Amino acid sequence: MKFYDLHVHSSFSGGESSVEQLAEVAHLLGYRGFCFSAHYEGDSRVKKIQSDIERARSKFPVEIYLGLEARERKDVERLRQIRRRFDILLVRGGDLEMNRLAVETPEVDILTHPELNRNDTGLNDTLLRMAAKNNVAIEINFREILNSSRSTRAKILRNVSQNVIMARKVKAPVVVCSGALSHYEMKDPMVLVSLANVLGLEMKDAKAALSSVPEAGLKESAERKDDRWVMPGVREV
Repeated sequence: MKFYDLHVHSSFSGGESSVEQLAEVAHLLGYRGFCFSAHYEGDSRVKKIQSDIERARSKFPVEIYLGLEARERKDVERLRQIRRRFDILLVRGGDLEMNRLAVETPEVDILTHPELNRNDTGLNDTLLRMAAKNNVAIEINFREILNSSRSTRAKILRNVSQNVIMARKVKAPVVVCSGALSHYEMKDPMVLVSLANVLGLEMKDAKAALSSVPEAGLKESAERKDDRWVMPGVREV
């Protein structure tokens, strides 16, 4: 089974590790590929990151993808305009307006931790149905849970579990990610699968959240880069 961690941070985005360090550990842990999330700071920055990716690809047999993360509404629109230049569009969740914008936007691949810093889940049935319609994956973020205190952790686990159960009901895609800020925080695939299982996914669906679901997202991303691509399922002849 091919596993993909689609939310890892490098030194380009507040993380502590180089792309090569992340690639080495991803390979050792048995991942087919990973995506590291960066913040868009201009085309020259993107080219620098892509150069580092190519160098790491030449050293380790692991697929490496570039994700750009939108943190504000204006970021979403900016990244939509250059969507073909990178692999995964993530939206930082937690703020209710950003959660809604993410699931309403077909170009978005992943809504990260929608319950972040909230007392509620950050989502409801209507928003999750939009996520299903637009194929926006809802993230289970391991680091958010790991770094929380006891009382806060219980709240996060409850909210994430509710989101997982609601997403499963309406068939919205779910992905599980490490959210790692360094190569030391990357996790064995089965640790993430077990977390997804505990939080409400059947074992086959928990495995899919780290394999077939992210793989399908990466395939669609590759199709977007085709000049003939118009929208999901539609191409110019």
